[in-house]
Order: sequence, then structure tokens, then C-alpha cells
Amino acid sequence: MSLPIENPTTKLKEGDILEGKNSIWGFGDETEPWANELAYSMDLWRDQVSYFIEEVIGEPVYIVGNSLGGYVALYFAASNPQLVKGVTLLNATPFWGFLPNPTRSPALARLFPWSGTFPLPPSVRKLIELVWQKISDPKSIAEILKQVYADHSTNVDQVFSRILEITQHPAAAASFASIMFAPQGQLSFEECLMRCKMNNLPICLMYGKEDPWVKPIWGLKVKRQVPEAPYYEISPAGHCPHDEVPEVVNYLLRGWINNIESHGSSALPLLDDSHSIQNGISKDLEFTREGSKKLVKIRAFGEGFSIWTWISSSIKSQLGKLGR
Repeated sequence: MSLPIENPTTKLKEGDILEGKNSIWGFGDETEPWANELAYSMDLWRDQVSYFIEEVIGEPVYIVGNSLGGYVALYFAASNPQLVKGVTLLNATPFWGFLPNPTRSPALARLFPWSGTFPLPPSVRKLIELVWQKISDPKSIAEILKQVYADHSTNVDQVFSRILEITQHPAAAASFASIMFAPQGQLSFEECLMRCKMNNLPICLMYGKEDPWVKPIWGLKVKRQVPEAPYYEISPAGHCPHDEVPEVVNYLLRGWINNIESHGSSALPLLDDSHSIQNGISKDLEFTREGSKKLVKIRAFGEGFSIWTWISSSIKSQLGKLGR
């Protein structure tokens, strides 16, 4: 829903060969004045979140981000601590952008001819002509969703339809190119974490164990940087645990918020005694959906987390499976 509502570039030159190019935005000759600085970057997404919270919600929020949205949520919180009550990261992508940020490294950034702005250079247009048809193909989208979800019984029809709808937007191809070539944010993921920690912003970590892209090791790395943040590893769940097991994520999220709002008088979910806070805990949660029961295993770690407690918990978990 953040794609432009009009073409960011002027009329196309004659002789362009991309099929249906007259209906594709961003491939024009010159940029419209309103889009001179437009690039789909971390900084743009941070500002979009900021405007929405200030203009629509009007008060500080708890913000939750999944995948690249996790980085955006953390980036927003680090830049606008006065608007944030807490941040939850769901399989957060810990990096984005391959090109240098023009603010942090202006000399280095000048070495690169394009940084995701409009119009797309001819060389990038040719690249998009080659890959966009494959990327937006329904079969490719379906295959990616199979990778994302650990439980293939999860109904992804609505997600599939939404993605397919977006690929058909006239600005989709050029916007995809802008995203892929946008520069790095002004703050790295680690810098965002440290800023949130300096501002005493509570952080909660939830990671689907079977994620093929952002594996739990990334979440454990974050946990080591902010040891006071509760860490929950959910299985079976892939890259989008809030979509596969929303009942579990909702239970953990509400419990974490209650803990903050009560100033600690309400215990964190699964971390309700000194032993579990120091050593971690593995627990099976059962919930009912559409008349059938589903079992989900959660490993939780509090302030006493160390890599050794995680290894010990993993060994105990595997021994438990062998003993069944």
C-alpha cells in the first residue's frame, strides 16, 4: 500500500521494447518534481512509520516487525524513542542495503552511479526486463511461500493473492528495483539496538526455529547484545511465526506487554520464576484451531541467557524427543 499513486517519471521515449511498458511506471525519461528524492530505502520506511503513528495513532506505541519489517521497526524506534513503548522482533532481518549510505559515506557513495532513485538507468531497466517476469510469476511466488512456511498446511491463499495483486501494480517492477539498489540506512542494525538500549526501550525477541532465511542464530546474536530482552524460539514455525502460529505469538506478545505495563508485577510468559529466568525453559503449548489441537514447542530465555544454556537446552530437547 506504499506504492506511488501516480507515475514518478515522465512520458517514455519511443522505441522502448519492454512488453506493455506504457503501463509500467518509473521507466520514463525524467523524474517528476515530487519524486526527485524518492527511493525505497530504510530511511523512507522509517519515515512512513513515523508519519502514520504521529498522524493516525497520535500516541506512543508498541511496535512489532517481521523480517525486513523488524529492521524497520528497530530503526524507527532508535530514531523516535519518544513514540515507542517497546519493540518486538519476529525473525528480524539484521541487515539491508548493499550500497553505502550517502550521509555516512558521501565520497564512497558517489562511486556508485545509481542508488534506487527514479528514473531507472537504462542498464537497470534491462536487468529488470530479464528478471521481473520470473520474479512476479505465480509459480515463483508459490515456491517462495513454501520456503517461508514450515507448516505447509497453513492456509496462505490470502497472502498469495495479496502478493500477486501487488506485482500487477504499474509501479511494482521499478519499486522492486529501487528496493534492491537502495543504499544502507544511516544506522546499522547493531547501532539501532544500542540506541534502543540507551533509551531503555524494552525489546522482545521471537523467532520461528525452522526459518530457512533468518535462522535463530541471528536472534541469539541479538539476545547477546540485549541480554535483558526475553527470547522465545517457536517450533514448528518458519519465517512468519505470527502467521503460522498466531495464537502462540499473541499469547507471548500480550504477556510481554502486560509485564511492561505492570512494571514487572506480571511475570513474563514462561519466565515466571528465578530458575527459568536464569537457565531458560522448554515447554509444549497446545491450542485448538478449527476443531483440532496443535502442539507447539517454545524455548524461552531470560536475563541469565548464555550460549551454553542454549546448547544445554538443545541437547535436552533432543534427548526428550528420543525418549518419546
